[in-house]
Amino acid sequence: MNLRTAFLAASTAAIICVLAPWDGADAAPGLKAKIYLTQKGIPRSLSEAGVLRFARQHKATRLRETADMEIEDRQWRASLVASFNAPVRDSEFEVLFYDIQTAERKFIAPAMTVFVSDSNQRTIVHKLRLKRPQFEPNRRLEMVVTVRRQEVGRYRFQILGDAVQHSGEVTFTDDETR
Repeated sequence: MNLRTAFLAASTAAIICVLAPWDGADAAPGLKAKIYLTQKGIPRSLSEAGVLRFARQHKATRLRETADMEIEDRQWRASLVASFNAPVRDSEFEVLFYDIQTAERKFIAPAMTVFVSDSNQRTIVHKLRLKRPQFEPNRRLEMVVTVRRQEVGRYRFQILGDAVQHSGEVTFTDDETR
């Protein structure tokens, strides 16, 4: 290959790299989201502005767990309201959870996928259920919303509940008496 051919090949490759969209280019530039959690039931008759107003007025920074089950089966239920500054232009977005109780931010797996019925929507309401044992009571968490692997919003909150208590008592049974 001579010098001229090498130069043309390199030039063509450079032009293709500049003109071709890269993996993150389809993410909406400047897309941001305001995130709210509420444990109050959101009325179905509200407009988009009404849902946002309701979410702001009833936002929860401390989620209480369900108390109608055994401790091991309890969960934290809430509604996630994500208000984007522009349409999402995608069929889904991810919600990631991190435990921030200590100085080290710890990822809580798995990530939650929220499917969007209309890619032109700007406000999305999604029901959350945070279940044990992945989520532990009395922890501070950070929820991060990502669209096409780009962080667009975050929300910090606590989950409150009863810890599993062990009595320390051991009972032995005699197998011969059964």
